Parts: sequence; C-alpha cells; structure tokens
Amino acid sequence: MEKYDLLYKPEKADECFNVKEILKRRLSVSARLLRRLKYGGGVSRNGLPAKMNDKVVAGDILTVAFPSEGSGFEPEPIPISVVYEDSDLLVIDKQAGLVVHPTKGHPAHTVANGLTYRMAESGEHFKIRFINRLDMDTTGLLVVGKNAYSQQDFARQSAENRVVKRYEAVVVGLVEPEEGVIELPIRKEDDAGLRRVVRPDGAHSVTRYRVLERFGCGRGHTLLSLMLDTGRTHQIRVHLSYIGHAVAGDALYGGESPLLIDRQALHAAELAFSHPRTKKMLRFTAPLPEDMKNLLEYLRALCDNAGDGHTKNAFAEV
Repeated sequence: MEKYDLLYKPEKADECFNVKEILKRRLSVSARLLRRLKYGGGVSRNGLPAKMNDKVVAGDILTVAFPSEGSGFEPEPIPISVVYEDSDLLVIDKQAGLVVHPTKGHPAHTVANGLTYRMAESGEHFKIRFINRLDMDTTGLLVVGKNAYSQQDFARQSAENRVVKRYEAVVVGLVEPEEGVIELPIRKEDDAGLRRVVRPDGAHSVTRYRVLERFGCGRGHTLLSLMLDTGRTHQIRVHLSYIGHAVAGDALYGGESPLLIDRQALHAAELAFSHPRTKKMLRFTAPLPEDMKNLLEYLRALCDNAGDGHTKNAFAEV
C-alpha cells in the first residue's frame, strides 16, 4: 500500500496562525504527536523544513510526514481476513482463539504476529496500533491504525461518542423487554484476576440492547443486538451476566454451554466512524462466524422439534 503524508493548504482565515496552531486547530494533531514532529523534523512548508512558530500564508502547502516506526513482533503465518485497507487504516474480521497482541500469558500466535508476517510478505512497514480491542474468543471487526494520527483521531471520536460499535450475542434465558439500557459501573474484581465485576466504585459503563430472536425451548436463549456507549474491558459479558443473561459459552461469566458452543457467542458485527484523514463516514460489517450460525440453526431446529417455536422480531438483522 503506497504511503502518503497529511497535507493542508491554509486559507486567508488561517494567516493569524503559526504552523503549530494550524496542526492543532485544523488537523487536530495531539500534543504528543506534535512533540514528536517538532523534534523529528516531520513538518515541511512548501517543500522546506518548517518550524512550529512559522506564520502561514494562504496558498502555502503544509506537509506532515509521519515518522517511520516498527513494532518488533515475531512474524507468524496466521490468516488475516481483510475487510478494508488504505494508507491509514486496516480493518480485519478477527477469528476466535486469537489474542490481539502478545502478553505474558500469550507471548505468541496473536493477531499482531499475523499482521507482522503479512507486512513482510507485502513489503509494508508500519507500527501496529490496535484502535479497538476484542477478547481472545470474541470474533469480528478489529481496526489497526497505521500511524499515530489515525490512532489519536479514533480515540477522540470514541471520547466524543461518535463511533458506532454494534455486537451480536447469543445469551442464556429469554431477555425482556424488547430493548433496554444497562448502565452499571464496572471495575476489576482484584489485582491478579481477569474478571471484571459491577461495583459502585467502578467506571461508568453503558450497554444498549435489543432483542433479535428468542428461543423458548430448554433453558431458553436470546439473540441480541448490542451497542456500546463506553468501551470497558469485558463490558458486554459483565453487564449481561449481571442481569442474569450471560453470553452462551462464556465460562468466565457463567454462561458455559460446552455442548452448544466452545467459546463466548459474541461477535463485533458493525463499526462506523469518520476516516481520520478524509473525514468521510466509514461503515463496516462482518457476518456471523460459522460456529454462531450453527448455534442459531441448532436452537431453531430444537425449538421447532419441541413444538415451542421461536420468535424473530421484525427488525432482526440476521
């Protein structure tokens, strides 16, 4: 993928600003990136190196060259399903069973290792910046920023609640009502463990849900569409477990169903945000993976055979 720089052409109204102010006000460059550009010589004006306090003139061409960086992960030939790619972003459909980047418990065989291998094969070179995160056994849309500007712009959109994040999950039990909001604070259970819990001293967390389909046979299950207003670790899993509807297959939060599915039935199905450079609205979708499709077909057949049937809402998306 060809690399290109960030460009800006000042107008008459910009002549009261210097280069630094233009980068902050017009291009929303973060203070951290500004410091790196200042000392790394990454900004030029009309093809010549620029100083941050240089005044701009209408018709100038400001160019921001992002510093060349790498991540240092070991390459591994792990399949990467690409949904979208350009010089700033890479959007993939993550499979189950992969941690996003190496950790103490998972030092290898991660998405980052697979991306490093893919870069080596394609001749690309950039620092891998995961813009959003997914748990190891959660599937779906994962975004990688190819430069610091893309990462900080997405973070700003998230803070302003302008990023649409929609998930689909199969949960235990019949969820009522048809739609609702779960607004409960979440924090880590203890310093050593992975579990998160609902506690008054936790971080503000909001999950919105609507019912797509109900399966009344057996214990009962429900297919939900979920939207996140906040992005806490394990947020959907913790919130649903707390209200008595743990995600099917989620051993950590009480939804273990090994005969139905061997991981939490949770999928990042849709993501929408503004492109960091062009500001054009981007919207991506990822179809349900085969194991979740198989689970739904099994539940439908089970309910039909039992004579209990299942109900699918008019606005269901699957």
